Amino acid sequence: MTISAAMVKELREKTGAGMMDCKTALSETGGDMEAAIDWLRAKGIAKADKKAGRTAAEGLVGVASGDNRAIVVEVNSETDFVARNEAFQTLVREIATVGLNTDGNVDAVGGATVPSSGKSVTDTVRDAVATIGENLGLRRSKVLSVENGVVATYIHNQVVDGLGRLGVLVAIESAGDKAALTQFGRQIAMHVAATNPLALNDSDVDSDTVDRERAIFSEQARQSGKPENIIEKMVEGRIRKFYEEVVLLKQGFVMNPDLTVEAALKQAEEGFGAPARITGFVRFALGEGIEREESDFAAEVAAVAGKK
Repeated sequence: MTISAAMVKELREKTGAGMMDCKTALSETGGDMEAAIDWLRAKGIAKADKKAGRTAAEGLVGVASGDNRAIVVEVNSETDFVARNEAFQTLVREIATVGLNTDGNVDAVGGATVPSSGKSVTDTVRDAVATIGENLGLRRSKVLSVENGVVATYIHNQVVDGLGRLGVLVAIESAGDKAALTQFGRQIAMHVAATNPLALNDSDVDSDTVDRERAIFSEQARQSGKPENIIEKMVEGRIRKFYEEVVLLKQGFVMNPDLTVEAALKQAEEGFGAPARITGFVRFALGEGIEREESDFAAEVAAVAGKK
C-alpha cells in the first residue's frame, strides 16, 4: 500500500512521533492507522504525546562557540535528575553545536540536523522523550556574532563543560588581541550573570518600563509636597539612577566597582591594542519565566487512595 504524506502527518499529530517513525509504522501495518499507533506505542516512540502537557522547567543551558560567533540554548526537562543524565547532557551539547551554524532562531535550530541521529533537532528531542521518559523541549536559543573581535561565553556553576543552569554571551567588536578580548569578555559575562542588566544602552531599555518607573518616581516625589519644578528634577535624578542600575555599560563593574563597565572597557583597550566596543549580550537563566506547577503531595495521595 502507498503511504501518503497526509497519512504520515495524521499519525504524527496523533502520536507526536517523528515523520520517519510514522512512515515506518504505517508501512509495517499496511496503512492501518490504529495498528500503526499501537506499533509506535509498543516501540515506546509514542510516549512523547502523553508527556507533552507536563511542565518542563528544569534542564540545562548550553553554550557553543566558533569563529567570531557563539550560541546559547535552553533545553528543558521536568526534573533536575534528568539534567544530570549523561544522555540528556549529550543531547543539549549536540543541539548547541548544530545550532551554532544557524542564525540562532529557535525554529532554525529546531530544524537543524543532528549528526548522531540523522534527524532534525525537533525530532531528536521528541525521540529522547520516549527514551528518557520525561517531557523535554528546546525552549529558546540565541546567536551573537561579530565581524572582528570575539563572542565570549560563561556558564555559571557548570555541571559539565559548556552546560549549566545559567549561560551568558558577550560580543565585543575589536581588531585587538583575541586572547585579551576573550579574557575581558568572560569577565563582562560573569558581571552580566551577577547583575542581570536589562539593556546594553539607555536607548535599548523598553520605553514602557521607563514610563512605569517615571510614574512611580513622580508619585513618590509629589508626596514630598515640593513644587513641580523641584519634583521634575527629583524624578530625572531617579531616572538617571535607574539607568545606572539596569544598563550594562553604566553599571559599576563587579570586578572593580570604582569603574563603570564602559570605563573598564576603555581602560582595557590598552591591553587589547585597539579600540573596542561591546555590541551585545545574552543571559539565559534556566526556567526563568516558566510558571511551575505547584504540587500538593497530600492531596495527590488522598486522590490515589480514593480510587482504590
